[in-house]
Amino acid sequence: KKKDFWSCFCFSILRVNCRVTSRFAHTVITSKIINRANESREATFEVELPKTAFITNFSMSIDGKVYPGIIKEKASAQREYDAAVSQGQSAGLVKITGRKLEQFHVSVSIAAASKVTFELVYEELLKRQLGLFELLIKVRPQQLVKHFQIDVHIFEPQGIRFLETDSTFMTNELTEALTKVQNETKAHILFKPTVDQQKVNPELDETLLNGDFLVRYDVKRVATAGDIQIVNGYFVHYFAPQEMPVFPKNVIFVIDRSGSMAGRKIEQTREALLKILQDLRPEDHFSCITFNNKVSEWKSVLLQATAENVASAAGFVQTIMARGGTDINHALLTAVRVLDKAERLPEQSVSMIILLTDGQPTSGESKVEVIQENIQKAVNGKYALFCLGFGFDVSYNFLEKMALSNGGIARRLYENADAALQLQGFYQEVATPILMKIEMRYPENAVEGLTKNNFKLFFEGSEIIKSGAVLMVSFLPLQHGSDLTLKEEANVKEKEQVFQNQSYIFGNFIERLWAYLTIQQLLEKSISAQEEQQKALEARALELSLQYGFVTPLTSMVVTKPTGQQQTELANKPTEAGKWVLNSPLGMCGC
Repeated sequence: KKKDFWSCFCFSILRVNCRVTSRFAHTVITSKIINRANESREATFEVELPKTAFITNFSMSIDGKVYPGIIKEKASAQREYDAAVSQGQSAGLVKITGRKLEQFHVSVSIAAASKVTFELVYEELLKRQLGLFELLIKVRPQQLVKHFQIDVHIFEPQGIRFLETDSTFMTNELTEALTKVQNETKAHILFKPTVDQQKVNPELDETLLNGDFLVRYDVKRVATAGDIQIVNGYFVHYFAPQEMPVFPKNVIFVIDRSGSMAGRKIEQTREALLKILQDLRPEDHFSCITFNNKVSEWKSVLLQATAENVASAAGFVQTIMARGGTDINHALLTAVRVLDKAERLPEQSVSMIILLTDGQPTSGESKVEVIQENIQKAVNGKYALFCLGFGFDVSYNFLEKMALSNGGIARRLYENADAALQLQGFYQEVATPILMKIEMRYPENAVEGLTKNNFKLFFEGSEIIKSGAVLMVSFLPLQHGSDLTLKEEANVKEKEQVFQNQSYIFGNFIERLWAYLTIQQLLEKSISAQEEQQKALEARALELSLQYGFVTPLTSMVVTKPTGQQQTELANKPTEAGKWVLNSPLGMCGC
């Protein structure tokens, strides 16, 4: 039945064109579909894109007529939709479908022998994690495509230090369709398999193309205050110091052992913790706390990560059993007290709490607002709190607000076979702090509209990005991290020359990068802000979203269809704390 459905349509073109300029990626996905049936059929355009991306444009072209998507303020767009559609609610064109991806899905009826061309554009700022930038392209056409290609151009003025491609579906024959060309500052990756190369085997018209296509790279760096790039009055400043000594950590693992963690979850947690304990450095200090409706401590003090202490903690971890309720408040306050009374810790060290839970607070204090207030008052800016939510029963809003209010971040762990690896991977990101209390300064009256200026911690393998508008011909930024001061001077005219005559640079990319980064930081700040400040932050984020044409959690894209079909649909940006879709519907096209 599925085969008959697909046989009605033919992909003549499926192209993914991506231009990455100084970490900022601009991706255009184009799909051309022909209805081979002798009657009208519904064609579906289905694309999975990174969660961190903002959609900037979408259009359908049917028999020469273009139906563009229009970005509007979310509440206004919803009111228009409700007025136009009798059902009153949008089915939603964008849904989260996995750990890193969300899905854009739109259907349209096309006449017999007619063609439809879909085009989706999105932009994202690639984030450096564990020393690499990663560009993820999801490939899922679900049938053979006459003209298929992925075309990636990278331009990094600092120079490309490392470049690799990876794929979950690559075979020896498909490798022959992949070419990479690289010089000092540029790279070009082209993946263009023929129809025969796409086949599972010569006898079957089934495609091999189903999975992830990845490009990973890093840039060259020198021991300075970072790299500054300038285009058309906007600058971006990248800061990722190399070969810095790692600060010792004082870390407390706070682990949920309530009844809902029973089975595979607690097994994976034990497995991950045993490996994490082995990764502690000898100069680190640590402790472990587990909780259900009661709190249990491995030790009531922080101990140095000697081989003997690590072995003792591993024995404690292996005894963790899941039962009972969930007293998050008591567990976190216990962790704070252990840090408060710790003695003889290294003078220059970083203290942090890592919480792992899979549910709502059900024992002790159960009001999340009270818990947030209690923890923020107890931490008082002294420590960083990282919150990991296991699965989909947690209140992610609660965890995220609590983490952001206390100098950390929140992350969702998925109940997959690799959940233990997810937990270990998160720990690796925060295992090597190399700078504290970083402040990036610029001369007065030299810049304006600056993005986030102060950073509590900097971890090895990551990168600080700051952007704004330039008001002077030259300026001198300073970075202060602990007792370290770095200086760098940038001449605007010289820096702007770097981007002259680069044929694949897209528009004012640094200005768009600045807007993207500003919106993300405003939305993040609003999560832990009081109501009045939250409204002001969201209003500014909305203003920039509309000005620069980004589909964000505050805007919607109104997609209009031909007469005779459901006239209007909405594309909204889902959030981590919003509704989830675990199984993607069958679609005509996926990338």
